[in-house]
Amino acid sequence: MAKKGLTPMMQQYFEVRSKLQDDTLLLFRLGDFYEMFLEDAEEGSKILGITLTHRNGMLMAGIPFHAADNYINKALAVGKKVALCEQVGLPQAGKLVERKLTRILTPGTVLEGNQLQADHNHFLLALHYEKQTLNASWLDLSTGEFQLASDKNIENLLPILSSLQPQEIIISETLPDQIKKHKEKNCAISRIEEILQTAAVTELAEFHFDPQEGLKAVTNALGVLNLDGFGIKSDNPGLSTAGALIQYVTETLCQKPENLQKIIVYESSKKLLLDPATLRNLEIFKTSSGNRVGSLMDTINTTITAAGARLLEQYLSSPELDIKTINLRQQYVSDLYSQPVLSSKLQSSLTKINDIPRILSRLQNRVLRPRELGGIRNTLDQLPSIIEALAEFKQLQIASLSKNIHTLDDLREEMNRTVEENLPQTLQEGNLIQKGVDPELDKFKILSTDNKSWLADFEKQEQEKTGIRNLKVKYNGAFGYFIEVTKSYIHLVPEHYIRKRTMTNAERFQTDELKQKEKEILNAEENAFVLEEKIFREIVTKVLDKAPELRETADTLAKLDLFASWSSIARERGFCRPTINDGDTIDIKEGRHPVVEQSLKSGDIGLAGDHAFVPNDTYLSSHEEQIALLTGPNMAGKSTYIRQVALITLMAQIGSWVPAKSCTVGIVDRIFSRVGASDELARGNSTFMVEMNETANILNNGTEKSLIILDEIGRGTSTYDGLSIAWAVVEELHGSKKKGPKTLFATHYHELTALSDKLSRLNNYSVAVKEWNDDIIFVRQVIKGAADRSYGIQVARLAGIPQSVIVRAKEILENLENNDPKPKRKKNYKNPVKDPENEEPVEVQRDSIGQLELF
Repeated sequence: MAKKGLTPMMQQYFEVRSKLQDDTLLLFRLGDFYEMFLEDAEEGSKILGITLTHRNGMLMAGIPFHAADNYINKALAVGKKVALCEQVGLPQAGKLVERKLTRILTPGTVLEGNQLQADHNHFLLALHYEKQTLNASWLDLSTGEFQLASDKNIENLLPILSSLQPQEIIISETLPDQIKKHKEKNCAISRIEEILQTAAVTELAEFHFDPQEGLKAVTNALGVLNLDGFGIKSDNPGLSTAGALIQYVTETLCQKPENLQKIIVYESSKKLLLDPATLRNLEIFKTSSGNRVGSLMDTINTTITAAGARLLEQYLSSPELDIKTINLRQQYVSDLYSQPVLSSKLQSSLTKINDIPRILSRLQNRVLRPRELGGIRNTLDQLPSIIEALAEFKQLQIASLSKNIHTLDDLREEMNRTVEENLPQTLQEGNLIQKGVDPELDKFKILSTDNKSWLADFEKQEQEKTGIRNLKVKYNGAFGYFIEVTKSYIHLVPEHYIRKRTMTNAERFQTDELKQKEKEILNAEENAFVLEEKIFREIVTKVLDKAPELRETADTLAKLDLFASWSSIARERGFCRPTINDGDTIDIKEGRHPVVEQSLKSGDIGLAGDHAFVPNDTYLSSHEEQIALLTGPNMAGKSTYIRQVALITLMAQIGSWVPAKSCTVGIVDRIFSRVGASDELARGNSTFMVEMNETANILNNGTEKSLIILDEIGRGTSTYDGLSIAWAVVEELHGSKKKGPKTLFATHYHELTALSDKLSRLNNYSVAVKEWNDDIIFVRQVIKGAADRSYGIQVARLAGIPQSVIVRAKEILENLENNDPKPKRKKNYKNPVKDPENEEPVEVQRDSIGQLELF
């Protein structure tokens, strides 16, 4: 709406601003600057660290348009949205420049390379809760990956939603109230709050999540009549969020997204699930301190290409249950492993591959960078050598991937013949098309070049005629070409010079001769620019016509990169190919923790002076040795051991080889972990409450196909309560059936070792230590049998506890062991515990030194 008393330009500004939300900064293009006004200027100056000025009583703040990306990134980093209003018409004397809203940048919808992490997927997530069902959709606009999901059991979706690590989340405005309403009855829904705290959140009105409107939006975006070809029924409730995503992206792009080719239904029943706690505890994507370095993802990522790294992230987010898919990936790795010279040759070609998926997405969504088109040409140039390298693998399975690589010879030849070798970053810089492609373009370029030579000669000639040694011929957009003379030489200026402008230290002039030449130069340059851009855009269109083939090629190259990197890791680190089957056994010989082992080799950490990782065996079976109860002192390696079993299992099910001498894994449907201790003060949860929430999730959702690792259950409360809970949890996991979830249970409650006499599928293990002169040496070998002591005082000494405290602790321990009443610790603790084998009550009594005896 235009406002009275404002200039036409400001009326134009307010008309655009009225269409935007309050959380959006409007960057309004004025020549070489983006300007912000009023409230936007005030807020923007603080966020971007720029000067706030006043002009005619109006607040203003501006940034140079060529440096806008860095400032935009600052705004996005604090959760702001940024709208760009560009000049879409050429300036004309006496007329208002035409301007238009061309883009709204948000944390989840950016496309520019410097706004994205090359090796990390960039997801926009939408969530909606209705009829006790959680609906979700996620889209990486930078690559076109698009999925939807719907499930009444929220726990089934939490693993993938956490793995996505979304940059922005769209929710219905009713979701916060629904979470508050249902969280008491449904603990899982409260976990959605955790996900919402990890990203910028945008609330939309409920009507944006209408499933039927969502169906229309998705079919329109994909250019299809229905979604039957994608296995999606028209009444799929997940379409509510998929449609909301499309509408939101359309609004931010100011056009329909043009890079979406398909939508995939995510089915949790076909994936190995890792709940948020497990992702965090096993440090799959980030360490406990929030760093990517030191995570599993970081440790097994030696990919060369950005797309290869993102593929690894996808595999870790959605590990497979399908044995055929897993074995095929393993075979690709095996083929590359068996041919190290050929594999190295292949990787050498992959070093010259550009990020085709993201380049295509930018081109399809009107973000045109000439240099990136050169990246597609350079990638096409490498494809023949890659196909040649694959052919040398002959009858091996990996060679079959060449059929999915499209060399597009005609397109490659045309690009090499047409496009300049060294392309600029922007269209405005010119020099896009080679000489000889178009005779008319060549003529305009020659005119432009000759005219610039004429300008140089004209400047030298005028200097000699006038005797003004520092006379300069210059150009700017406002005044065109002009002669500039400093004030000290004004007296030498000829009479035929026409004064154009007076500056502080100089005067600007023009002559009839210069004015005439200016017309010729500008016409030639403008004609050359228009024609060159036209030819360039025709080539872009030809590239986009081949987008499906280019995407399939890019996907295949990403796989080759990932599998080749895994084969190199297997060769260099001594990994083995695991056997995957439908059984219920995990059998690992000489297994190692992939992250800790690498950290030791690189010298990043040291464990009590050790220089090499000590491997250990593991045997778990749902029907035989179901529960391994692990005891031993702190720092002995219990936590490392149980984590390594989980990580080896996970690596096996994404298709990777694993750090072990041999390994057999019966398909696991879920991996649960409960390790470490953390508060959730913001949510009002203590360490113990977090521990119990995570344990409850495990007990309620674990199956006989699951793998569970538990570390120190019950330590967050009193000794007696903690022991009781740990005891009961072990019994529940064992159960009275013939099978149960494979479980590694590390504990300091030595009393639990007595359960091996009562629970047929429980075995005691311990981490061996050696004693020497009242000190202990960590052997880090897991052996059968329970630990006889905790060695707490010895560990305290290693940790640097003052000697006086160590001495006093020994005295107190000796008193306790001798039942000395000072300090008095004697207390009876009775609790009826049911024996799951015969269902008869077993009375438990705890004496003064903490021994648990069964009667």
